[in-house]
Amino acid sequence: MKFKHLVSQDNPDGQRSEEILAEIRAEILVRMATYGDDPRPEAKAVMENNLKIAQLLTDAIHLAEANTKKLTEVI
Repeated sequence: MKFKHLVSQDNPDGQRSEEILAEIRAEILVRMATYGDDPRPEAKAVMENNLKIAQLLTDAIHLAEANTKKLTEVI
């Protein structure tokens, strides 16, 4: 299987999972700033959802970092 974004033997210039997840989280946080002052209930619901998504991404980043650490310990 050839990976398009992730680092692998076939793709040594790819990124680690935690790097990609951190970039996505950063984009979500920037996007949130654009409608943070929007008083509409829909915007507030989107803000709450994005806060949850950002937290889930943070959790995923921590797991990916732990995986990277484990793999470098083995090698």
